[in-house]
Amino acid sequence: MLDRDGDALVFVDLDTPDPGPGPVPDEGFEPLRVAAGGYDGDLADAVADLDPGYVVEATLRWPDGEPASTDADRADSPASTPLARVDSLSVERRSSYRFADGVEPMFEAARDAWRDARAAGEGMGSRVTRDTDGEPNGALYVFAEAGARDLLGEFRSGTTPLEPLVERVNDDLDDDGPRAVFVLRPADGGYVAVYIAFEADGLLARTVRDTYF
Repeated sequence: MLDRDGDALVFVDLDTPDPGPGPVPDEGFEPLRVAAGGYDGDLADAVADLDPGYVVEATLRWPDGEPASTDADRADSPASTPLARVDSLSVERRSSYRFADGVEPMFEAARDAWRDARAAGEGMGSRVTRDTDGEPNGALYVFAEAGARDLLGEFRSGTTPLEPLVERVNDDLDDDGPRAVFVLRPADGGYVAVYIAFEADGLLARTVRDTYF
């Protein structure tokens, strides 16, 4: 689950090809809008307990029995597009996603990564961060925002997917444990940082949450 948006949950379909080796997230992670309320019993509790970032196994149904129309159709008339509903649900992994705009000050590693990317004439940059003992504790990506593009909004809506970045971390670590993912845009704009803490409840994740959330 990517986000809660009013009376809807934003799900992303992870049944896609493996992420490629390049730095840019791959196409194909399809966002789906799912009704957040109107359930009964245990299913109502399970849906209410979902947090952004949870990986779930879910069976969905649409009022007309068919998946909703294309993203373009949904964008043109979202109010008239029936929401999918959850028939069954189980939580597979309790990762977390957090989004923050107007961050001040942005943490040093992100500022440095953005400075290095600009110096190299690149629209994105990445690095692995380490704790005080020199052990890797997170993967940091910075992406330029060009023109009127709202990259933070794209990550939050699923238009630009986060999961390929998370899956790349899972592949590098050779495990699929829960991660804490933070998507931050500084107050002066210009770029968006995606910071993936390797341990969802580790010191790095707690520090970022305490600082910005």
